[in-house]
Amino acid sequence: MSTVERSGETRADRKEPAYLRIAEELREQIASGQLDPNDPLPPERDLCVDHNVSRMTARRALTVLESEGLIYRSATRGTFVSEPRVQLRLGSFSQEISRAGKQPGAQLIWSETQSATTGVARALGIATDADVYALQRLRSSNGEPLALETTYYPSDLVPGFLDGDLSGSLWTEIRGRFGVVVARTTARLEVIALDTTLAEQLGARPASSGLLLTRRTFTADGRCMEYAQDVYRADRVSLVIDRAVDE
Repeated sequence: MSTVERSGETRADRKEPAYLRIAEELREQIASGQLDPNDPLPPERDLCVDHNVSRMTARRALTVLESEGLIYRSATRGTFVSEPRVQLRLGSFSQEISRAGKQPGAQLIWSETQSATTGVARALGIATDADVYALQRLRSSNGEPLALETTYYPSDLVPGFLDGDLSGSLWTEIRGRFGVVVARTTARLEVIALDTTLAEQLGARPASSGLLLTRRTFTADGRCMEYAQDVYRADRVSLVIDRAVDE
């Protein structure tokens, strides 16, 4: 949004708090390319002098931009412009990251055979206490953590699945080993606050925003072959939805 509104009224005219005016000025410099990714921002003391504000006000302006994912801070080096958010469409994480010209990564946190809970059984369309394969992986792009995936599969559909290669695209692994082809997927998106454990795993600040994507993936005959809950860093990922408009 421009500093000058359509009516010609500026943010200063509207007595907007100084920290928001400073944040907007820096935001526009980033959007216009005056500040490129990984460029340093002015130190807090310079912002104080340039805008005639207190150190607390300058720090608050930077906190706003950090919460939006536009900047990042280093305790020893200063504050810098973030890389643009990684844009992902609903589908294979590995394929989407590769399509963006980056290297996808998958660190296996745990994997095990479980008895399906009521929620997992309902999502997969199987009996409660039926065996499911469950695993959790930390997904990354060029080594940067972006998402934590917790995924469940009916064991009868993909027998011995956990003994295979879990380091890449699971859809590709399932198609190659079992001949199961993904036909469609549905998802529900929610905004959450990252707790201390999630934030540490994703390299984010505790209580910062995350995106919870709950997915169900189906085969051509309508069977749910995958149920997943993926938590993304909201400051580093944009989820893109592209679909035809209903009549």
